[in-house]
Amino acid sequence: MKDTNLIFEKNNNSLSSFSFSLECKEDDILAKIPDKLQRISPLCLPIMSENEVIRHYIKLSNKNYGVDNGFYPLGSCTMKYNPKINERIAKYPSFINFHPYADNSRIQGNLEILSKCKKALLEISGMDDLTHSPCAGAHGELTGLYIIKAYFKNKNEDRQFILIPDSAHGTNPASASMAGFKVITVNSNKDGFVDIDDLKKKANNNIAAFMLTNPNTLGLFERNIDEIVNICTKHNIQLYYDGANLNALLGISRPGDIGFDVVHINLHKTFSSPHGGGGPGAGPIAVKEHLSQFLPGEDIISENNNYILKNRGKDSIGKIRSFYSNFLVIVKSFAYITSLGNDGLSKTSLIALLNANYLGKLLKNYFSFATKDHIMHEFVISLTDLCHKYNLSIMDFAKRILDYALHAPTVSFPLIIHDCLMIEPTETENKDTLEAFAKVLIKILNEAKENPDLLKNAPVNTPIKRPDEVLAARQLVLTWQSH
Repeated sequence: MKDTNLIFEKNNNSLSSFSFSLECKEDDILAKIPDKLQRISPLCLPIMSENEVIRHYIKLSNKNYGVDNGFYPLGSCTMKYNPKINERIAKYPSFINFHPYADNSRIQGNLEILSKCKKALLEISGMDDLTHSPCAGAHGELTGLYIIKAYFKNKNEDRQFILIPDSAHGTNPASASMAGFKVITVNSNKDGFVDIDDLKKKANNNIAAFMLTNPNTLGLFERNIDEIVNICTKHNIQLYYDGANLNALLGISRPGDIGFDVVHINLHKTFSSPHGGGGPGAGPIAVKEHLSQFLPGEDIISENNNYILKNRGKDSIGKIRSFYSNFLVIVKSFAYITSLGNDGLSKTSLIALLNANYLGKLLKNYFSFATKDHIMHEFVISLTDLCHKYNLSIMDFAKRILDYALHAPTVSFPLIIHDCLMIEPTETENKDTLEAFAKVLIKILNEAKENPDLLKNAPVNTPIKRPDEVLAARQLVLTWQSH
């Protein structure tokens, strides 16, 4: 731009402060803006004081909903409270200001945190080696599948297929496809577990991996897990553990001991880093020894009381993320792990199980549960009969929950259960909150029977009302750019 001046004030031959003066001619700016994009009438802005502006934005922010101001029972998402002390720790200057190219000698404390967090996660998962590189759970899935692909390529085997249960998270088949595999679905039986006969039929020497969430998305721990492991081991099918529900097993069971070969760990779910808002996240991948050589990025090792980054060998799949991954997310999770310790981590899972079972007991006489077996950390209730009888949709029921200043649970998932709510109370909610939530669901159930239109028009108390989904589907607003 023209007429731009930089003015520096110097003191003792060093730059002590500077000011930046930018002068631009209005005509020059307007000349660069197409006529059709220029305003033809003056912009009408209100004249407001600073405190009025601040109050306006504070009121807007108060309309947001999150775990800090309400119950968030999203099944399989583990939306639990994030201790604020972890946020303060992560803001420590040496954590937020270190340069990615800094010499190892200058970031020993940061490398020590990465190394000790790795050691803790290996102990928790029962695995042999780990990379912090992936920056999300789905990114971890993709990385784990690349590792499995590299393993079979190294053995000169071209295995093209991945087995995935029909109750799996949607990221599983998406990650498998992105990694270049073809997906074969394994059916669930009538009780919600993996259908062993179907698995036997589909397991062969062309299958690279079986991706399994355990407990599964119905909140059930696979009762035939030993048989599943034996079937896969017979064909050298790598068992992949989706760590979305690892928060149900901390200190109780370790995936590595069960027989899994690859584990992705969602730090934002199990270890209380903030969840949602588009990130950042972290999804470390842990593997058994026979897959260690294929891990990406660098390894952190200790030599002569110093921590150093060491390139992995020639078989590594290479970098999948620059530098230290989402370091501050790892710091928060490590603070959570160390503050709780072994006993504390075990207690979190036990309370998560207790909360889910208590909430399930409060609701079981009113709702139809999708499974007859035990509840672990989450459970699924089906509203199919209710919806059919009163001409409602599952969305009607969920939207009505919002009117009671509560976030709705996950709806219509897993896909094998129609018109369902998937509920996970987590270990960070107290008894009063669970009882209040149960009362709301029961009240809405009665409203559905007595006045179904009330649900069809919900929500009525929220700042934004329900969009017209039919109109939105028929009158699409598409934005594209032709090339």
